[in-house]
Amino acid sequence: MSRHDVIVIGAGFSGLSAATELMAQGLDVILLEARDRVGGRVESKLLADGARIDTGGQFLCRDMVELNALARAHGRAVTWAYVEGDEVFQPPISLTRGYEIWEGVEALREHIIRLDPTDPALKGLTVSQWIARQPGLDQDVASAFLRLIEGLWCRSPDEVSFAWLASTDSRITNEYSEMESFLATTMHALAEDVAATLGTRLKLSSPVKSIAHGPDGATVHTGDTTYEARRVIVSVPPVMASRITYDPPLPAPITNAFAAWGTGHCIKIFIRYATPFWRARGFSGTVMWSAPQGLYACDASREGNGGLADLFGLVMFIGGSFAKSWHGRPQSELETFIRTQLVTALGEEAGNIIELSIRDWTDDTWSGGAYSDDVIDPNAADPEAPLRLGHGPLRFASSELSPSYPGYIEGAIVMGRFAAREAVQDLAR
Repeated sequence: MSRHDVIVIGAGFSGLSAATELMAQGLDVILLEARDRVGGRVESKLLADGARIDTGGQFLCRDMVELNALARAHGRAVTWAYVEGDEVFQPPISLTRGYEIWEGVEALREHIIRLDPTDPALKGLTVSQWIARQPGLDQDVASAFLRLIEGLWCRSPDEVSFAWLASTDSRITNEYSEMESFLATTMHALAEDVAATLGTRLKLSSPVKSIAHGPDGATVHTGDTTYEARRVIVSVPPVMASRITYDPPLPAPITNAFAAWGTGHCIKIFIRYATPFWRARGFSGTVMWSAPQGLYACDASREGNGGLADLFGLVMFIGGSFAKSWHGRPQSELETFIRTQLVTALGEEAGNIIELSIRDWTDDTWSGGAYSDDVIDPNAADPEAPLRLGHGPLRFASSELSPSYPGYIEGAIVMGRFAAREAVQDLAR
């Protein structure tokens, strides 16, 4: 039996942040991670020539102060995303009309942020149902908004709770685009930097099977090892937290809260080119598709970073129900689809792909999906609150529950540190 003050489960940015905060407070903490790597929904891979790219969470903006501070503390340089030039709309529409539609979408989002998520009139509504009830709304704006929700939250707006969306959007307060920048050496490398500070406190390949809990603490079983602690912080997404066996079973408010969540469906693709040919044509590299729905691409080139070779390419996302429809199909079919869509949008040069990296997050073994869990029960009343409250020695601390930037890496850092400080206070009583 291995005994500790606090056990943290899950080595994504939330768990890493919780564990390092606890360690800084002088507590005996251990971090258990099911995978053989850290990062959770943040990961990376090497391309054929050794260039490293993010295959999971990647982007940030200057409003995300905790994430930026963490990157600076570990000497990780920010690369500004290329945004000069025109966006491309598919199927084609005029730029004037395209920008007009997206200005309408932003105005609609501002309206939603000002709503009270606890308003009884919003209960039971999905995002699609709420949009359908808005009188006089430009139908192109309505359709673009629904596409945005599917792309951002990777679930169909026919499923996503509107009250949850309103609450979530009110906590995402950036003024700059959340895809304003990324780390030249990958976001995953930053996760590894943080993990390195934990030393032997980090245990990889240690999937938690069950947690026995009582008033004096909890016992965590990984299959081959048992750990005991006075407090446990479960820093995995709600759907994955619900798959752990709890003894005794957790009370109804928590189990009902778990049932309200569903995982996102997302496929992330990096398309490498010899040159950023789209720039010479006056394009930014951003392509926004109205059909197929759930498709988006942007420039993710890395250049001018000291010591790193230039890397030119686009990152493409397939989100929501469209991603789910591609899950399990032959990769060759998906590659052909990607090439065809890019050639149609950007011209024949888009077919000159050097290397293609595809990461399908749908039904991922240890995250369930990406990039966030969403509330898909529109009748659930604040399913975040029971999880934040926890039960006995147990606390839940995924990014989805964060008071700021829920569903983002920034939110994971904030929530992990919040849970750690709460644990410190609990143990001091």
